[in-house]
Amino acid sequence: MGKSKRKSRKGKLPKNIQSKYDASKNGRKKKILYHSDFSLLKTGFGRAARLILTHLYNTNKYEIVHFCCGLPSSHPEFPRLPWKSIGALPTDIKANEAIQRDPKLAQLASYGANTIDKVMKEETPDVYIGVQDIWGCDFVTQKGWFNPSNMAIWTTLDSLPILPMAVKAASDSKHFWCWSDFATKSLHDLGHKHVKTLRGPLDRSNYYKLDNLTRSNNRKKFGIAEDAFIVGFVFRNQLRKSVPNLLEGYKKFLDDNPELSKRGSKLLLHTNFSEGWNIHRLANEAGVDKQDILTTYCCFDCGSYGIHTFEGQQQKCPYCNKEKSYSTTGIQAGVTEEQLNEVYNFMDVYCHPFTSGGQEIPIQEAKLTELITLVTNYSCGVDSCTEEACSLPLDWSKYREHGTEFIKASTLASSIAEQLTAVYKMPVEKRKEIGARARQWVIDYFSIDKIGKTMEEFIDTASYVDKDIYNVKSKKNPQAEIDPSLQDKEWLFSMYKKILDMNVDEKDAGHLYWMGELGKNTARENVETFFRETAKKDLKEVESIDDLWDKEEEGKKILYVIPESAGDVFLATGLFDSLKEQYPDYKLYVATRPQFVSIMEGNPHVHKVIEYDPRMETIHLMEGWGSRPTEDIVYVEGIPQRDVSNHEGYFDICFLSHVNTQRISCYTHNGLDKIAFDIKDF
Repeated sequence: MGKSKRKSRKGKLPKNIQSKYDASKNGRKKKILYHSDFSLLKTGFGRAARLILTHLYNTNKYEIVHFCCGLPSSHPEFPRLPWKSIGALPTDIKANEAIQRDPKLAQLASYGANTIDKVMKEETPDVYIGVQDIWGCDFVTQKGWFNPSNMAIWTTLDSLPILPMAVKAASDSKHFWCWSDFATKSLHDLGHKHVKTLRGPLDRSNYYKLDNLTRSNNRKKFGIAEDAFIVGFVFRNQLRKSVPNLLEGYKKFLDDNPELSKRGSKLLLHTNFSEGWNIHRLANEAGVDKQDILTTYCCFDCGSYGIHTFEGQQQKCPYCNKEKSYSTTGIQAGVTEEQLNEVYNFMDVYCHPFTSGGQEIPIQEAKLTELITLVTNYSCGVDSCTEEACSLPLDWSKYREHGTEFIKASTLASSIAEQLTAVYKMPVEKRKEIGARARQWVIDYFSIDKIGKTMEEFIDTASYVDKDIYNVKSKKNPQAEIDPSLQDKEWLFSMYKKILDMNVDEKDAGHLYWMGELGKNTARENVETFFRETAKKDLKEVESIDDLWDKEEEGKKILYVIPESAGDVFLATGLFDSLKEQYPDYKLYVATRPQFVSIMEGNPHVHKVIEYDPRMETIHLMEGWGSRPTEDIVYVEGIPQRDVSNHEGYFDICFLSHVNTQRISCYTHNGLDKIAFDIKDF
């Protein structure tokens, strides 16, 4: 559907910007869809995305789309990036709320399972790269548009036995990459010899050993004795990080080296104290003084950081004095790469005990700062405990995780104490020699230059795709027939498969939830309604917004959005006389829910009534971005602002009258409004 062309002064983009839009000599640039955590998040996947996408963007060879897990498309941080970012969450808020009833569906929705068909159809990428835990991207291999030659799964597998869904995804994929040799070798043993190891990338320029004077001054800044022996651990505070084991091992280390009570020793835990383990309670049980446990605070307002004991969250910032802005670091608000490098440089040794992990990036970061690392010799830790990697291995005992039966590692406190003592008593020159070798190992196998080049080779050898492969109908079927005579377990399996096109087993969180609900005498009819309504909403989400109106309609157009209720829709019609008076040459489209369409029937001012869609509330999607003349656009060196977007929009004007009455009640004021002028006088 065309829209009236705005008049604008013509101008040329600066050369350094124009080059980003020029097609390659052989035609258009290949389009990549990268499916992972948002690149500004401080998660392992988020940080990898930032490095990989920056590397690919700087080659000037590709058009990049980032499909961001767990975020809506309206996320305010998206415009900060030079490439296109799209949220994976469904846009319909009410649909999202309904999905939360089923843990499985909620998890899949956060990874984009409900929206990826629509995104792939609209973006038509030549290459897809899914970078996530296996349950966050394996579903794409079952899509009708999945092309094994042009699409890759790059995942973290951390435990034995390898998940069946990972084994199946590997068999369905030509390009299946693991973050560790541990996982790759395990899949090779199962016959999948095509699986390769591709490490999560690091930028070696961000992490390095500081000079002695800087290290000494940083310690003085936070009142840490220069000769204090500091044991460090950088981690997300979650179950698989073995904090109790570390505290017990650290206490034994102190007991084995009583002179440390005079010299001083600290345990520096760079983590969020509000998540996961109750660190102070565990410290009391282990006999570790809370004053000997340091952590990292950062201010979300001024960006400063501090190293000291934990004194609670949302403290007053000692740097900018802002109230409630100073808390322990986290994935949403945390330290910069430069500050994290300084945190590592407070440490004398790095200790990383864990039950299992996909790569554990802090181990490599610590090695880049030339610290000796102590690593649990299981899962991806096996990679770090080779002779070449220069870690000191931590022994562990095997246990099985309840529910999954995965083999997990419980790191031995005695091994932690033994290896800490080994580093403590190691000659300084020996530490330096091991630290330098460890840094080189990371550079050789994990540097963004190496990983980025491998990614380029995959993309460059992939062929351009026929866009028609994305015109595949969803297999979800809200009208599917379900045999009512089936037992509850099989009945649920049937609904997942026939209605939602999902394969689940009896251990699946969603299946367990519904079995529990049925056990509480929840009516089957209600459960079945949920499944069918979910399928309807998912199919609606996949529908292209272009399908909501006539594509061939030309001329000036206004969209008036009023989704509900009957009273509001009726009252809105009273404004249409004025709208047509102010905009006589514009066609008026009204968007509302199906049950209110009849209220608009016969209205002489309305050109067409269309069904409301939540995406209509994104004003720049409706009106477009290009309202400013080209020469008035402000540029950041090398990065075009979002205004350069080619999206023209669908309507000249979009009125979202319902926002201030139905979404945000900002008009009440307790009836105390004072009117500056009376419009009746005009």
